[in-house]
Amino acid sequence: MADDASTDDQQATGLVQFAYEMGVLKRVRRAGWWHAVVRDPESVAEHSLRVSQLAALIAAEEGADPARAALLAIWHDSQETRTGDLPHTARPYITGLDPQAITADQTACLPDRAGNSVREAVAEYETNETLEAHCAHDADKLECILQAVEYRAAGHQQVQGWIDSSRKNLTTGTAKRMADAAVETSALGWRGR
Repeated sequence: MADDASTDDQQATGLVQFAYEMGVLKRVRRAGWWHAVVRDPESVAEHSLRVSQLAALIAAEEGADPARAALLAIWHDSQETRTGDLPHTARPYITGLDPQAITADQTACLPDRAGNSVREAVAEYETNETLEAHCAHDADKLECILQAVEYRAAGHQQVQGWIDSSRKNLTTGTAKRMADAAVETSALGWRGR
């Protein structure tokens, strides 16, 4: 009986340690926006929340599983607790960053079911073979477009490159239509309804 309690305590500690690590994402800033002279850009956690919400919406419209797409999206940048957010300008100089390997390290102390659920979600996102993964990837790009439009409305004019590169990488019809609407719609348009 004491071994069961000890195992339960160790598992709870592993879950809590992982939760504390994920809290780092609230403090990691999306570094690419510094190139657009955004002094205090969104955090990775803020980005990931809206990516998850968008993934669920896109998936619902595309006939995919919204909950699964949101799950993939919520973990898509979780490795950045270990690497920080790397702008695209840094990627050609950095080799060996394997999101699945980082996730395996991050989840090593988790109980089997919890660890497997995170590792499987990251693997599905990274292989990008399911409709839910396509929706999550599109949500990541679409969130970047929305954020760029919001930053432009706040006076940051050097964001068009983010809009253009994100738009060209969208794959689902829903995300493409949403991107078209995003660049034509005021970020505050929702207030007038």
